[in-house]
Amino acid sequence: MAGIRISRACATLALAGAVVGAAAVPAGAAPEAGLRATTQVTTCPTGWGSLPKTAVGTAQASLANVRTGRHACFDRMVVDVPGAGTGTGFTVQYVDRLYQDGSGRHIPVAGGAVLEVRVTAPAYDSETGAPTYPGRVARPLPGVDLTGYRTFRDTRFAGSFEGDTQIGLGVRARLPFRVLRLDDRVIVDVAHSWTATR
Repeated sequence: MAGIRISRACATLALAGAVVGAAAVPAGAAPEAGLRATTQVTTCPTGWGSLPKTAVGTAQASLANVRTGRHACFDRMVVDVPGAGTGTGFTVQYVDRLYQDGSGRHIPVAGGAVLEVRVTAPAYDSETGAPTYPGRVARPLPGVDLTGYRTFRDTRFAGSFEGDTQIGLGVRARLPFRVLRLDDRVIVDVAHSWTATR
């Protein structure tokens, strides 16, 4: 009886080893003949829409940085406003053309559509007037490289006027977007498409 139990235990271990060995296929290895490769589908958030999004600001802080990032379902722009908490106001909307506040100067922005990103934070210290962000009017945002992005095409700094900072964000097409207001930053996400999967 003990011999039968030992034989069964050995058979079970051998079978488990074969299953583990079969599962340990190196990444990038071609599937064996007769097996179909599966495509992973990412479910993306929906319901963002493309209408203007606005929030009233209560904080008095200066813009310090603008950065971007790529995600599976969207491209992201982050506007950093240290010391603002969740009190930075914003207006983000599609516009036909970007015009600089105050001067009315047209600032060309490349892409199939243009998002105007306006935050209630100047790019300078309100007491001293010293710049807090190195952006130059009508030039791409410093330190932002959009190479390889699926949605973002261009960025342009439009300057600060009466406490607001204005940025042009060129995107591939008029796509849905959302705006999040988190501690010390405003986030603009623009979807890669109108569908829920990619």
